[in-house]
Amino acid sequence: MDRNFARALSLVLKSEGGWSDNPADPGGATMKGVTLANFRRYVKADATKAELRRISDDQVAMVYRRFYWDAVAGALLPDGIDYAVFDFAVNSGPGRAAKYLQAVLGVVQDGRIGPATLAAAGAKPAGVVIDALCDARLAFLEKLPTWPSFGRGWSARVASVRRQALLISAAPLTTTVSVPSAPASADAVAPTAPPAGAGPHTGAEAPAAPPESVSPAKAAGILALIALALGALTAWAAHLPCNLLGVFCQ
Repeated sequence: MDRNFARALSLVLKSEGGWSDNPADPGGATMKGVTLANFRRYVKADATKAELRRISDDQVAMVYRRFYWDAVAGALLPDGIDYAVFDFAVNSGPGRAAKYLQAVLGVVQDGRIGPATLAAAGAKPAGVVIDALCDARLAFLEKLPTWPSFGRGWSARVASVRRQALLISAAPLTTTVSVPSAPASADAVAPTAPPAGAGPHTGAEAPAAPPESVSPAKAAGILALIALALGALTAWAAHLPCNLLGVFCQ
């Protein structure tokens, strides 16, 4: 996937190292894996080796994207497979990397990664494809006449690519995403019983307090007072005619 380009490039550059001008290397003079031929093709047509040694990071990224990543449809390949094919392309050419991927997937080996190759790559487990591709890549390198000179480094590189590609392919399944708690909402339901010592509610009306319960003793006292008041009222009503007419009542 295209989101993996920066990560894949950083891994490739660790393998490519810095300046190299080994006569036994068919690629010739290289700086950070960029050959003089590719530097002239994408950056400066008449560049010298000295200018290649001063290549900038942006120029390095541009060459790798155009000549390798885009050439193997890195932005469209599944996670992990994209890096494995990309590193293979850097090491042995985009056409060969594409054909070996197609051989692993069982599709036509035309060296161009199109819809059929992409569909086949997405239909198989990424780990299976990565392992098979790395095995095939190593078998190819072992047959090269330059294996005695570079075999040890190539073997270590393929092992590293296999390990890192498998990690990339598994990342979406193992990455844990922490979700922050949602902020308190005015529509949220208040707890039925606030914690002990909690202060008053703010920003919302407090619920009405439940009525207090009356004990039996207190109820009896209230009834006694009511009865006494009714008795006094009855006695006063009985003497009302006498009081009003001035008649002495026995």
